[in-house]
Amino acid sequence: MHGSHGYEIDRRRKRIFVSVRRRAVGTVLAPVIAATTGLALCPPASADTGQDGPGRAVSPPAAGGQDEVRRKPPPEPSPSAEDGVRAAAAVHFAAAQLGKPYRYGGTGPEAFDCSGLTQQAWRAAGVSIPRTTQTQAAVGAAVSVEHIQPGDLVIFYADRSHVGIYAGGGKVIVSPHRGAVVKYAPLHSMPISAVRRPG
Repeated sequence: MHGSHGYEIDRRRKRIFVSVRRRAVGTVLAPVIAATTGLALCPPASADTGQDGPGRAVSPPAAGGQDEVRRKPPPEPSPSAEDGVRAAAAVHFAAAQLGKPYRYGGTGPEAFDCSGLTQQAWRAAGVSIPRTTQTQAAVGAAVSVEHIQPGDLVIFYADRSHVGIYAGGGKVIVSPHRGAVVKYAPLHSMPISAVRRPG
């Protein structure tokens, strides 16, 4: 039994010795192999080497990659002289209705609801737009509030339930609700959902 146990110990020592010798030879010969064959032996992956696996270096994110691309908004529509004339005619019509009463479904000439007023204002300028507030919210071109111009339709509230016509100077002309009349209101007196430019 004792002899067999000693034999096992000798076998283990021999295996350890062979393993250590192979590592040492590999460490010494790696630079020689690289120099003579042009093949670099890569170290194992580790956080310090900046690699995600043997021989595959982790590249830093490229500047201006997809994540950094910012889509440019579409250019704002630039009104022509003709557009300006039509817009002025629409505002002039709306201003001429100041003081007239609100009436649900009203399209003039004695009374208006909000979208009836804006529709008739643009009709007076020679431009046909849809009847309801929600359909007017898709007419023409989208405009940012920063680039709003007189004549633009201002759609209010998240459900797009109200509309006015921008008159300039931070004011809109609106026919607001039952019991009220067509009047000027501050542009930001109600939450703005969209600004649209007919044409």
